[in-house]
Amino acid sequence: MRIAIDIDSTLHHHWPLVAAAAKRRFGVELPYEEQFPWTRRRLNDEQLWVCIEDTHSDEAIAGARPYPHAVETINAWCDAGHCIHVASHRAERSVAATRRWLHDLGLCHHSLYCGDDKVAYCRQIGIEVLIDDAPDTLLRALDAGILAATLRHPWNQDVCDARPEVVSAADWHELARALEPLLDGDRGVA
Repeated sequence: MRIAIDIDSTLHHHWPLVAAAAKRRFGVELPYEEQFPWTRRRLNDEQLWVCIEDTHSDEAIAGARPYPHAVETINAWCDAGHCIHVASHRAERSVAATRRWLHDLGLCHHSLYCGDDKVAYCRQIGIEVLIDDAPDTLLRALDAGILAATLRHPWNQDVCDARPEVVSAADWHELARALEPLLDGDRGVA
């Protein structure tokens, strides 16, 4: 099976980095548990983008720690013959640092994509499962015929609740168990 996996808020807990950047740059608190789509935003789009860019510096990328069991789960999928593609909305300038980070983690993967349209990339290379945190990306994946899976976060909870076809889990152990029947039925692809 061909599996694409997002990085920020999927492979590692990205929100603390964004919140720290918001506090440092704009003096604004962004508590994780309050990041629902319907709440009033404390930063405008430009400010939020600046904070996200801060989290994609070489130093910030190198310091990110993966969620518990993420690397082991993905490496087990790779060992079982699944094709792993890491796909992120990170800017192209982040590719080298991201590639080093993935190598340092020992994360088995067949390709790394950093760009604007993950779903188009996934369609182009025949991805069958996309693991991502962004509600819009999850819905676009479903519309493209790609199985969507995610770790639950405040900002994607509505999609998880409203769309039962989105495989959602609290952590990587639970996500692996939820995807196991699908992945066990497909042992390896070219």
